[in-house]
Amino acid sequence: MWPADLEETARRLVEDWSARGLRAATAESCTGGLIAALLTEIPGSSSVVDCGFVTYSNRAKIKLLAVSEKTLAAHGAVSRETALEMVRGALAGSEADIAVAVTGIAGPAGGSANKPVGLVHLAAARRNSECRHLEMRYGDIGRQQIRLATVRSALAMLLDLGAN
Repeated sequence: MWPADLEETARRLVEDWSARGLRAATAESCTGGLIAALLTEIPGSSSVVDCGFVTYSNRAKIKLLAVSEKTLAAHGAVSRETALEMVRGALAGSEADIAVAVTGIAGPAGGSANKPVGLVHLAAARRNSECRHLEMRYGDIGRQQIRLATVRSALAMLLDLGAN
C-alpha cells in the first residue's frame, strides 16, 4: 500500500520511539490522515501513536486544535502561522511527546500566485519546546505525489525531533 521507503522510515520511527517511550500526535490537513495511517500500519504502533487530528476545514482547525480565527483571517489556512498553531494544538490536545502538523495545497485546484499548488507548511514540536517550521514547494507534481512528499517531510521532522 505504501512506497517501501516510507514504510521503512515509519518502521524505524515506531521501533525507536517504542523502545524509548516516546509518543506522537499528528495534525493533518492536506494529507487527510496519511501520516497517522502510515504510522499505524506498523505493528507495535499503538505504543507510539497517541492520536491524529484530521482538520481539513478551518472550522475543525479552530475547534479541535485551537487555531485562532484571527490567524486564519490574516494568514490563511496554508501558512506558517497556521501550521505552528496546529502543532501546538495537537500537543495541547494529546498526551504526545512530539507532534507534527501539515497544511498545504495538494491540488489540482486551489492554488494561486502567492500560494501555488504544491505549497505545504509543516510544523513539529516537542512538548515544552520551541516549534520548528518547514516550508516546502513541491511544485505541481500531482495530488498523490504532493501528499506522499509531505508524509516523507513530516516523518523526517519527527525523526529529527525524536533524536534529540
